[in-house]
Order: sequence, then C-alpha cells, then structure tokens
Amino acid sequence: MANLSLRGLDRSTLSRLKSNARRRGISVNRLIVETLERQYSAGTTTFDDLDALASTWTKAEGDAFAAAVAPFADIDPGLWAAEPKAAYRVKRAAKRRPRR
Repeated sequence: MANLSLRGLDRSTLSRLKSNARRRGISVNRLIVETLERQYSAGTTTFDDLDALASTWTKAEGDAFAAAVAPFADIDPGLWAAEPKAAYRVKRAAKRRPRR
C-alpha cells in the first residue's frame, strides 16, 4: 500500500472530516481512503436508487408509508398567492428552417 501526505487542508474541512469519521465510527484515514476508492476505483459502478427496497415492504408497511406521506400531496394555495409574478418574459426561440 502506498502512503500519501495531505497538505494544505483548511481547518473547516478537517473538522468536517473528523466529525463525519466520528459519526461513522471510523478513522479519518479510513474515511479518506473509502472516499477516494469510491470515487476513483476502476470499473465500479454504484447506484443511489431504491431498487434494493422494491417489493420488500408488506402491504401494511406500504399502507403506513402512504398514509405518512399523504399530507405532502396537499398544496396550500396561500403559499402560492404570496409569490410575486415574474417581472420578465421569456422569449421563445424562433422556429428554425431545416438545413439543406
């Protein structure tokens, strides 16, 4: 394994690294190694989607989730009324004639 010295790191970034490492229960070195490996490892593709959760909930769990997020579907008209109207108009692009 190669060693690497890291110089010129500002205090706030170091503080965030230490905090993140402490929260995860790993060393700052391990955090940096994992981050670099995740970013630069060849041929490794990771996905940040929810495919792993598909079809894992029971009907009761799905119903509970649907009930919990139902209020987010409501739109408060009062919030939209407070928004100012745009002070500008967007010009539409002129139709282009096909090239010959």
